[in-house]
Amino acid sequence: MTPPRTQTAHQPGPPPLPEPLEALTRASALLGTRGTGLVITALAKGPADLHLLRERAPGLSDGLLTRRLREMTALGLVAPTAHPGTPTPTLYTLASHGKALLIPLAALTVWAQDHLPATASEEARSAQRDRPRAHL
Repeated sequence: MTPPRTQTAHQPGPPPLPEPLEALTRASALLGTRGTGLVITALAKGPADLHLLRERAPGLSDGLLTRRLREMTALGLVAPTAHPGTPTPTLYTLASHGKALLIPLAALTVWAQDHLPATASEEARSAQRDRPRAHL
């Protein structure tokens, strides 16, 4: 004989966030993805192929750059245009949604320059300056 099944109460997940916070979460996830801000900034200078994007966004591997371009294209932030030639070069530009991101990205950059330390060692020095000192 099998023991009777006991029902467990369904535990609901956390309540959904209000839409402005949900939108902020999506934006944070996008901008928190490595390389996204660099690609947007690089394309703000004008259309570019992969070679020029590598120069404008140093430190991104070819694979990471390609992934970000695909993701940003799918989101409507970047518009690729294939041009005839051998090999066929693709030129990337900021789409209207990508251009609309430039103003808040610039504001966020200014805020970060004014309020976030550039390095961990700078943060540690700042914390030491702000810590009350014990006088012996």
